[in-house]
Amino acid sequence: MTSMTDVVAFARDLIRCPSITPNEGGALTTLQKALTAAGFVCERVTFSEPGTPDVDNLYARFGTGKPYLLFAGHTDVVPAGDESRWTHGPFAGDVKDGALYGRGAVDMKGGVAAFAAAAIDYLADNKDFAGSIGFLITGDEEGPAINGTVKLLKWAHEKGERFDHCILGEPTNPKALSDMIKIGRRGSLTGKIIVNGKQGHVGYPYLADNPIRGLTKLLVALQDKPIDDGTKHFEPSNLEFSTVDVGNPSSNVIPAEARATFNIRFNDRWTHETLEAEIRKRCEKAAGNSVNFTLTVAPSNAPAFLTKPGPFVNIVADAIEAETGQRPTLSTTGGTSDARFIKDYCEVLEYGLVGDTMHQIDERVMIVDLEGLMRIYRRVIASYFSPQG
Repeated sequence: MTSMTDVVAFARDLIRCPSITPNEGGALTTLQKALTAAGFVCERVTFSEPGTPDVDNLYARFGTGKPYLLFAGHTDVVPAGDESRWTHGPFAGDVKDGALYGRGAVDMKGGVAAFAAAAIDYLADNKDFAGSIGFLITGDEEGPAINGTVKLLKWAHEKGERFDHCILGEPTNPKALSDMIKIGRRGSLTGKIIVNGKQGHVGYPYLADNPIRGLTKLLVALQDKPIDDGTKHFEPSNLEFSTVDVGNPSSNVIPAEARATFNIRFNDRWTHETLEAEIRKRCEKAAGNSVNFTLTVAPSNAPAFLTKPGPFVNIVADAIEAETGQRPTLSTTGGTSDARFIKDYCEVLEYGLVGDTMHQIDERVMIVDLEGLMRIYRRVIASYFSPQG
C-alpha cells in the first residue's frame, strides 16, 4: 500500500482558504483541482433561496460502475472569533509540536483531506478499478444548511446518481481514532407551551388566575416520568426545558401568561408525530379542566434514524481495528448532522477525526491522527471494493 498524497499538505492548503460560511474562500476550488487531476469528473453547483445567501457546492465522481461509495462533508467553517487570541493564525495552517493548527482542522477540512487523499492514492494503485467513488461536499453545513447537502442530494438524484453507501467524515471520536462510529442520530423536536391566566393584583388573588401554577403542573408532568427506556442502539429519549418565561416586570402583579420552551432528543421508538401526540396527552392529563394551555411544535427535518450494523458497518469497524488495535463503539449520541438527509438516499455512517478542539480557539488536529485517518479510509475503500467486500 503506497501513499503518494501528502495529507498534511492537503489539509493545510484547505485550511489556508478562509471559507467562512457561506464564502467558498477557495476551498472547493483547491479540492476540485486535486480531484480533477486524479481523474474525477467534478461539477460545481450553486444553489439559491430567497432570504439566504447563495452557496457553492461540489460533486465529484470517479467511475461509472457499481458499487458506488460516497464520501460526504463540508469545507465551510465557523468564524475564527478574536484572532488575536489564537496561538497560530486561524487560516495560516501552521504545524507545531506535531499538530496542524487552523479553523477547520478538525471540523472538517482535515476529514475532507483524509478521505480525498485516501481515494486518490487508492485509485492510483488500482488502474483496473471498476466501481465508483464520489464526493458530495457542501459549503453551508455550518450555516443555514439550506443551499447545501439537501439540494445537492436532490440535484444528484435527479441526474440519475444512485449511491450504495456513504461515509460522512464529521469528527466523531471523543479521544482517539478507535473510539466511535456514528451509526445513527437521535431526532430533535422543539415545542412551546403557553398557559393563559388572568392578570390581577397579588393582594386579591381570587380576582385573578395565576398561569404559573398551571405551567408548573405541565412542567412536572413532562419531566416526572421518563419518555422511554431507550432502545438497543439508542439512549432513552430526553426532554430539556430551555426557557421558562413570564416577562413580568412587577412583583405585585399576577401575570396573564406563562411560557416554556423545550427540546427533546428522541430515539427510534418515535416519529415527530407520535412523540408530539405523547407530549400532548401528558399535558392534557395534567391540565385537566383547570389549566388553559396551548402546545405548538416547530417543524423539524431531524428524525431519528439508524443504519443497522451489518457488512458496511463492519468494513469500517474492521479498518479502524486493523489500524488502531481497538474496536470502535457503535454510537447514536450527539446532535444532528447531514447524515439525516443522506439516509434518504443510501445507508450512511459517520466516522472522522477526534473532535475535542472543533469550533475552539486554536482548533488543531494531531498529525498522527490525520495520517491515521487517511490510512483507515484507504483500508475502507480497499475492503469495500474487494471481491469479498
